[in-house]
Amino acid sequence: MTVAIDVAPVSPDGASTDQVIRQVVRSRLVAITDQMRLALQSVSGSPTVTEASDFFTGIYLPDGAFVTMGHQVTFEAPPVGSLIRHLLSNGTKLKDGDRIIGNDPFIGALHQNDVQMCAPLIVDGELLGWAGVMAHETDIGGMDFASWSPKATEVWQEGLRIPAVKLVDGGELREDVLEMILTASRLPDQVGLDIRAFIATLNVAAERLTDLSHRYGKSTVLSVMHTMVDDAEALVRARLRELPDGVVHTRDFLEHDGKQNLLFVIDCVLTKRGDSLHFDFSGSSPQANGFVNSSRAGLAGGVAGAVIPTLGFGIPWNEGLLRPVEISAPDGLVCTAVPPAPVGSATVEAVWTVSNVVSAALNRLLLASPKYAHRAQAVSSGTMATFNLSGRDRHGKVFGLHLMDPLAGGFGAFADHDGQNAAGPINAPCPSIADVEVNEQKTPLFYHYRRLAPGTGGAGRRRGGLGAEVGITVSVPQAEALVMTHGAEVPNSVGLGGGLPGAMVSQRFRAAGEQPRDLGPKPGSFPITPADLFEVTWQGGGGIGDPLDRDPADVLDDIRYGLVTEVEARESYGVVLAGDGGSVDATATAAARRERRAARLGVEPVAVMDPVAVTDAVPSDAVRLGDRLLLVKDAATGRFQVRTPEGVVLSSGSTKWREGAHRFALTLPPSVGTALHSDLAVTGWACPSTGALLAVDVHLSGHEPFHDLELDLASFERTGTTAGDHR
Repeated sequence: MTVAIDVAPVSPDGASTDQVIRQVVRSRLVAITDQMRLALQSVSGSPTVTEASDFFTGIYLPDGAFVTMGHQVTFEAPPVGSLIRHLLSNGTKLKDGDRIIGNDPFIGALHQNDVQMCAPLIVDGELLGWAGVMAHETDIGGMDFASWSPKATEVWQEGLRIPAVKLVDGGELREDVLEMILTASRLPDQVGLDIRAFIATLNVAAERLTDLSHRYGKSTVLSVMHTMVDDAEALVRARLRELPDGVVHTRDFLEHDGKQNLLFVIDCVLTKRGDSLHFDFSGSSPQANGFVNSSRAGLAGGVAGAVIPTLGFGIPWNEGLLRPVEISAPDGLVCTAVPPAPVGSATVEAVWTVSNVVSAALNRLLLASPKYAHRAQAVSSGTMATFNLSGRDRHGKVFGLHLMDPLAGGFGAFADHDGQNAAGPINAPCPSIADVEVNEQKTPLFYHYRRLAPGTGGAGRRRGGLGAEVGITVSVPQAEALVMTHGAEVPNSVGLGGGLPGAMVSQRFRAAGEQPRDLGPKPGSFPITPADLFEVTWQGGGGIGDPLDRDPADVLDDIRYGLVTEVEARESYGVVLAGDGGSVDATATAAARRERRAARLGVEPVAVMDPVAVTDAVPSDAVRLGDRLLLVKDAATGRFQVRTPEGVVLSSGSTKWREGAHRFALTLPPSVGTALHSDLAVTGWACPSTGALLAVDVHLSGHEPFHDLELDLASFERTGTTAGDHR
């Protein structure tokens, strides 16, 4: 039966009001989404799906709003909805059993490798909703293996683009369409199996939703779907009203477009008013000539990738979380590129960097909220260094690998605990990577090592999680490696409240009989043999708070566990070990820390309050904007002030506290990296009296750092916000 999808969906009139039944239906919808995941992973032969969970499954309302999603990649929540809305806007006529495939970044995908499928869920002739699935395919054609080409100047060079095509027509697979898609790929067997896994996934959703509707009624199911989204919206809006109003300005950078080592800016101005968020990316760089751009769909994915996990804790994840969000940016930016701009590496370049700035902005608001400050987090794993491998295996068969190990970057520190090691980015809530043995079994890859990389976590009172590192080669006479990243010259995993960034990416290649050489951010393709060694260290998470405030006992533990070296302990944390190396020399440590604070100021500092005592000294009506930044209302003038725990006033009448702080050029320690991009500078901000580090700004050389936080102080008056102890 053919159904025009602009026909009104099932009416929710007559839906059951029994709350037990409604909760059962809600739980079944979530379970169906997980059954979709199981179907996808059971049929797929791609390690990207089966081992690394780089995919998305979800159920959608008739208008394309997602009702459920798995805990895989939060970037990928909006794109399938964009594909559905594209079909709706075209007035496409569909029938039961149709399955539509697409991957066009200028319609809804993040990049061409993200193949997506959707299915109208038609029950007894009426449109109840949609099911959607999406996953990264290792190769979808183009001028280079893996469809990521540093040489690309146009999107047509990057692989097959599928707008929105019926792959299954009324339950019948269109073999001609499938053959056309597979012919474009260098890995047709792998892509073909994944596409059949997509179909199986959508079939599971259709069968389960039909059964659910027949048992409890179509009106009840649709009503519950709407309610799930409405409830999530209400909960997140209530949470937003608990955060202060104001404007937050954050920036991040990505280097090298595959051709020139230019620096591109992702600029985010977040305006928070009441229960809504407005993200403005107008200050970002124009679109690049190379493949680092994202389309507008990628921008939406990057925003969702940070908003959902940062604000959605304790709330069902669906479209309701994004309803309070508005995004603005003109066309033609590096994050809103228009055809024919190449966008092949969007997910690991512009989209990822968008997620970084959104995360940084939201966490500044969380830190300024007494109720949620303990959840404030530095940026996690600010990039994904990409390694692809292709060639012929020992049997002469073509193989291809998209290595997902780089998901083992470090998690950003939290205000009340260290970041987890190798915990990955926030956009992958349940990250996983293949066992070494699995990768070596499926492809001729050989690991020399895979381990945590000491010193990669951003230094701070709370330390960022460590990133991991690998040394790999091949077990066949020769293969082709494709290597690219950003963050080799940009510390993307920035800290918060004086915390240092996590380490930058380091990519090295040692050919047989030669010394290792640094590859930089975009070396592209090169041959690799069993006598060669490729090594890469991924970014750690950013730190929170002045590293000189970290408990020396915690630093000693870090040394004992191999997380921090003795050199880093001394250089970043000012911790000196006793002669036996098994304990802290308290006197030497106090002297070293005072010396470092003096170096920041250029003069001897006054005594700094112990970080433990700081908590006890915070007035009950103060709001903490950082470890050593307190927003208080002056009793004498009635004006809000930002001051330190020692009583040094940095600003009055605004939260632009940098006006009263001491500014100095900060040299990042060797543990972060020494290859800072020539267009970047790092500025530190310290208390002018004590030398305590208040913030670290990574900014364009020759440009003044900006105030990142301008709170609406009247909102504190309206809400009667007080701080208490939320350290």
